[in-house]
Amino acid sequence: MVEVRYFAAIADAVGKPGELLDLPTGSTIADLRATITAAYGPKLAPMLAVCAYLIGDELTRDTTTPLTPRVDVLPPFAGG
Repeated sequence: MVEVRYFAAIADAVGKPGELLDLPTGSTIADLRATITAAYGPKLAPMLAVCAYLIGDELTRDTTTPLTPRVDVLPPFAGG
């Protein structure tokens, strides 16, 4: 199981701040994106493609990165 936390526009698009997904050991960000797109529809694919993913202490966009037990999905933020 992977705890996925959604933020900002992604949380709005899926309608919740997070969920537990049953992904096999060794799954990657690409697998996570495919799972989310399958669950919520193809409209999310372009959004997920520009997101950063917090894996442990590392922020990445590399789709080959293996998942950890908790992943944060972070869309681009404006302002500061």
